[in-house]
Amino acid sequence: MKKYWLVFKNTISEYFIYRLNFITWRLRMVFKILALYFFWLAVFESRGSLFNYQKKEVLTYILGALILTSIIVASRSIDIGGEINQGDLTNYLLKPVSYFKFWFTKDLADKFLNVIFSLLEITLFLIFLNPDIYFQKNLIYYFYLLVTVPVGTVLYFYINFLLGMVAFWTPEVWGVRFVFWILLEFLSGGMFPLDILPKGIYNIFQLLPFPYLLFFPLKIYLGGTSFFEMSKGIIISLFWLIMLDFIVKKVWQKGLRIYSAEGR
Repeated sequence: MKKYWLVFKNTISEYFIYRLNFITWRLRMVFKILALYFFWLAVFESRGSLFNYQKKEVLTYILGALILTSIIVASRSIDIGGEINQGDLTNYLLKPVSYFKFWFTKDLADKFLNVIFSLLEITLFLIFLNPDIYFQKNLIYYFYLLVTVPVGTVLYFYINFLLGMVAFWTPEVWGVRFVFWILLEFLSGGMFPLDILPKGIYNIFQLLPFPYLLFFPLKIYLGGTSFFEMSKGIIISLFWLIMLDFIVKKVWQKGLRIYSAEGR
């Protein structure tokens, strides 16, 4: 455990060395949330509700997406593909360290910093924009929320790790990742609540792992789901967690068989 604590601390230290990358990422998130916030503010300007959502619920959803993105989607494991392509994976295979735990620890450090800054940004939003925010008062919803956020965090780690392992077969990892990012923004509900889509499409999306990254936890906070729907969503997300764990380990084993440490 001590070695992973050192990984955590070293990752934090790296951000103070390469500050520009982190600042650029945070600015990107701020501009994205501001754009979505003012877009939905304009949409609700002349109406009280839309798509069964009140104005304050949608605005809360958008600001909540900033926090959850920092917890769930913020990640350092996007560098896995580059390490495989450059042959740096060999350094880890020769050491008494789990490559999965190593990157998950780096992800946790990344999330730690991102959460701190996202809370600061949200505080500034509340001070300067004074938005009408929905506050959930039912503690049961917070319990379900505390279950779904860790599950979503691990789900995203597995998905991201799986994308990185594409590098075992092709050096064109960033093209795949770029397409994934575009799809993720839509499928996870990072831009709007997914249940405003036609019911048939929404029902299909519910069977995928992506809504359980952002949309599902935010929907729970807003109190827009029944206890049956929350339990059903948790079961589906846990199913995907088990499936992705199995798939990632199988792909990892197959990838190692053809890994040639090119670039080393």
